Amino acid sequence: MTTVYFIRHAEPNYANHSDRERELTEKGLKDRKKVTDYLDDKNIEVVLSSPYKRSIDTVKDFADKHSLVIECISDFRERRVDSVWIEDFDAFCKAQWSDFGYRLSDGETLGEVQMRNINALKVVLNKYKDKNVVIGSHGTALSTIINYFDNSFGYNEFQKIKLIMPWIVKLTFNGESLKYIEKIDVLNRL
Repeated sequence: MTTVYFIRHAEPNYANHSDRERELTEKGLKDRKKVTDYLDDKNIEVVLSSPYKRSIDTVKDFADKHSLVIECISDFRERRVDSVWIEDFDAFCKAQWSDFGYRLSDGETLGEVQMRNINALKVVLNKYKDKNVVIGSHGTALSTIINYFDNSFGYNEFQKIKLIMPWIVKLTFNGESLKYIEKIDVLNRL
């Protein structure tokens, strides 16, 4: 069995409109320690991440503590929304979740984001078969992965996790076949 822990990044600084360079807030830097605490006893052998700073920085505390190198995989990046900042992001999200082919002029569809992430996940499942893997991720990218395996996860479920940062989704696979999924809110664990 291969276990993949997708880690949705901790709280980012939304004042920084550069998707690739958006850093964590002070709260995000503090909250990433909860990710480290959760993962400490999971026998993680591999740490991967989206190339975006907020995702790397969320898993960096854990990787550094365990002397693991973070390998960045471009296909795990967040969706490209458009080349300009979107003011009514909720309306845009609703349109995308209603139609996986919907995009703005310079952006990606959720269908494209989903296939890009699923194809990258399949490579990981084959390369790291029977290992425990961490992948630094994003809310939308991760939600499309969940939707791929469970199409009942849609806009309403995405809205429920929108503000949960960091957030962990544990997927257990036999080969490429998903056997189990667990969603973990590390900020509100007892």
